[in-house]
Amino acid sequence: MRIAIITENFLPKLDGVTRTLARLLEYLQQNGHAALLLGPDSGMHEYAGAEIVGTAGVPLPFYPELKFNFFRPLFIRRLNEFEPDIVHLVDPIVLGAAGLAAARFLNKPVVSSYHTNMAAYCGYFGVPVFTRPMWAYNRLIHSQCALTFCPSPSTAHMLEKQGFSSLRIWSRGVDTALFRPERRSAALRASWLQRRRRPGEKIVLLYAGRISWEKNLRVLAQAYRTLDHKRCHLVIVGHGPAFAEIQEELADVPVTFTGYLQGEELATAFASADVFAFPSRSETFGQVVLEAMASGLPVAGMLSEGVCDLVRDGETGYLLAPEGLEEAEEVLAYAGILEHLIANEATRQRMGQAALLDARQRSWPEAMKSLMQGYRDVIEAASRPLAVA
Repeated sequence: MRIAIITENFLPKLDGVTRTLARLLEYLQQNGHAALLLGPDSGMHEYAGAEIVGTAGVPLPFYPELKFNFFRPLFIRRLNEFEPDIVHLVDPIVLGAAGLAAARFLNKPVVSSYHTNMAAYCGYFGVPVFTRPMWAYNRLIHSQCALTFCPSPSTAHMLEKQGFSSLRIWSRGVDTALFRPERRSAALRASWLQRRRRPGEKIVLLYAGRISWEKNLRVLAQAYRTLDHKRCHLVIVGHGPAFAEIQEELADVPVTFTGYLQGEELATAFASADVFAFPSRSETFGQVVLEAMASGLPVAGMLSEGVCDLVRDGETGYLLAPEGLEEAEEVLAYAGILEHLIANEATRQRMGQAALLDARQRSWPEAMKSLMQGYRDVIEAASRPLAVA
């Protein structure tokens, strides 16, 4: 099979979308499929055997880590030369919309995948007036694709309520050889705690992800400030546009900022913590949640899309239902969840073990097989002759 991927976002940027695309390209190479990726300029010309053709872009004003990427004439030529069996638009905005037109011009079947709640981000970044237009625009682009893949049942339900159709689940997996409890490091814990106390005496709360306000980090920061810092320590893994503000807000309490981590360093950080604190309400799946669970951590999260499909409330973690709560009430309620997990070792152990067992049921090969079946279904349908009335 020959798959052309058109994406607004790719490596070296690190987030759930780029990591999923990297996994997809690796899977395609391992299983004998050919791939072409058209996306933002990354300085890369190849990844996992796939040719990468980049383009310039202008940062989105409300989400500067994403860009308005320009569709180059070279893209049309490479698509035509590559002769894809199918074109896959990843989170189509500007580049994806042009890619849709190009695929139609070349008479190629098109699918899309929904990864990022851009309409919700409009509210988080102070431009709520664009929320409804963004939903309408997203719906328009995705409706012209044979299938729209989404990562979780709850996200599919949300999209159905917004008028999306032809939805199919493309879930995610986790590398359990990389993310596992056995990577726990006393040395790393001691470095976080600055060796003032024995590493096992404090409970380590860990957040991993983009450091940005759409991740609801103000609730985490304010909740942590209310806790007894003789009993717990917060570690924040990642970077992003709110990094300096979060550092300033937590300047007078004990916190470790690691910056971006990946590979074994990230896996060791997960396994060396005790609780995964993840208050985000804007997920479509929550890859870091699954990695934390595979590392044996209970999750302190929110009852929101994506995360609610991974965490069983009261079994593998706690999910706070934030609807109807004022910000101060949400902070106190979330602090209560963290405090309960800090104080109850038996609960942490029980939930962490259950989380580990759940995570081990989700593999990347199985997730990719569902996507490949979707590709095959669309290619087969496109090859059928039109019925004559």
